[in-house]
Amino acid sequence: MNSNQSRKPRKSPLVLFFHKLGSPPWFFNFAGILIPWLWVLFGVLAAWGLYLGLFRAPPDYQQGESIRIMYIHVPAAWLSMMIYANMAVMGFIALVWRVRIMEILAISSAPVGAAFTLAALISGSLWGRPTWGTYWVWDARLTSELVLLFLYLGVMGLYSSIDEPRKAARAACLLALVGLVNLPIIHFSVKWWNTLHQGSSIGVTGSSIHPSMLWPLLIMAFATKFFYAANLLTRARVMLLEQDLRKSWAQNAVGNLSKNTTNKAES
Repeated sequence: MNSNQSRKPRKSPLVLFFHKLGSPPWFFNFAGILIPWLWVLFGVLAAWGLYLGLFRAPPDYQQGESIRIMYIHVPAAWLSMMIYANMAVMGFIALVWRVRIMEILAISSAPVGAAFTLAALISGSLWGRPTWGTYWVWDARLTSELVLLFLYLGVMGLYSSIDEPRKAARAACLLALVGLVNLPIIHFSVKWWNTLHQGSSIGVTGSSIHPSMLWPLLIMAFATKFFYAANLLTRARVMLLEQDLRKSWAQNAVGNLSKNTTNKAES
């Protein structure tokens, strides 16, 4: 028999990565390597973006200095929708292929997404006061973003209400999938209804924002994504340890973390 024929076909790197992702010890160690770099990237980009947006970018000819809220509000609003979409995708993978790490990542995404949705709502109301003359209107975009916050809280509440972690995660992932219908409503609300909220200034075909304002906005958008990734992996590692605390790998990991903390304190 030809040796070439007897060889098994090699798996692609992506398939191997997802295969390794199913191993809690591998994921815990891999996430631990990534997290410090993600925090560094977030800190550098956030400092750079805020400096450009708050001190170097010019004020708007109509809205004046209040436009600077945009550098917080817009990245937070973008990320609030992106995190929910990620949560739903990870929830779908968890439901179909029963990958526990995906369950943990989906559930760990919810608090971060809720925080960014709340930040988008608060910064939007502060921006709306000088622009619209009021902190809140029941605008289609604002209302659907508020519904997004309730969906995040619903996922978190449903997960907390069931004692068995995997059953709780599956129920929460199912709710996350149902809530996906709200994302196109948020995105297209300014086109479907007559709303006070302005339409998108950045699209596939280009942007109507001047580069001096656009670059700080894009840098802050990337910074928030690194924050999400670092926070997500940190939360996922903690949740994984809590679920596997009786297993030997988790006990070894806790022991190694304790040793490292003691050594750093002594040095």
